[in-house]
Amino acid sequence: MPPRITTSSYAVLALLDLKPWTGYELTHQAQRSLRYAWPKSERLLYSEPKKLVELGFATTHKEKIGDRSRNVYEITDEGHDALSEWTSTRTQPPRMEVEALLRLLFADHGTIDDLLGALDELESDIGEHHEAIVELMGTYLNGGHPFPQRTHLSVLFATFQIEMFKSIERWIEFAREEISHWPSTKELGMSQRTEILTRLLAHDESPLSGEVPRLTQQDL
Repeated sequence: MPPRITTSSYAVLALLDLKPWTGYELTHQAQRSLRYAWPKSERLLYSEPKKLVELGFATTHKEKIGDRSRNVYEITDEGHDALSEWTSTRTQPPRMEVEALLRLLFADHGTIDDLLGALDELESDIGEHHEAIVELMGTYLNGGHPFPQRTHLSVLFATFQIEMFKSIERWIEFAREEISHWPSTKELGMSQRTEILTRLLAHDESPLSGEVPRLTQQDL
């Protein structure tokens, strides 16, 4: 059975369109540039170039480095055509995987401290990503983009990332304030406060807007 081309295949193919890479270089570049939009394991990223070779979208040749050799992958004309076709196809629906949110959804199996700990970890992880993107933008101002002709694309992508990180950070602060008034993670149900938040959401209004009255004990 021929290998199935996936979105990950196209992502690696797009990297090959920039320049030839070794498997190690591809994995490093993918982790650097794709992890915020299409995070995949190193094992998968190493297998994708081989799949592209089988499909005829890439070629590979040996390159000698001292006493060692390594495989270098390069895109083919067929790969260029496949990449061009992919850009006009229907995109996949967005998916989010945030374990801290899963912990929140099932927080009634644990304690408030457990839930707050999960939020702390989410804040730490998001903060690291946020700081990394800000620092990366600083390098771009000094000509640090490895493919300067593509800077406009990377920067527009970064605006989404930073806005997303800021939104998550704001939500974490909001969630902590709400949880700090909970007597427990269990069986609060439709409290007065929960009803207020539900009505706002039902009208597509943000509880994070700053216009929501602060939580009081009477709301619980």
